Amino acid sequence: MWFFLVKAIAGSIIGNATSTWFKDTKMGVWFYNKVDSMYNWAAKRYDIKILTDEEKRMDKFPALKARLEKIEKELKIK
Repeated sequence: MWFFLVKAIAGSIIGNATSTWFKDTKMGVWFYNKVDSMYNWAAKRYDIKILTDEEKRMDKFPALKARLEKIEKELKIK
């Protein structure tokens, strides 16, 4: 039984380290963007409201939210 417990702990540590390293590579950035776009597609398709961490933080800082929205609007125009 101890073997399985140690195996699970070691596997989670190695998996977390690999994931942390992978997300900073070009392939990792591409992969995470694809997964994010798939989540957004599914949310729109099935009309699911997903409140992200970003939206929660932006509600705490309305001045920052307004500034970022202004910048995004200017970027879309160009």
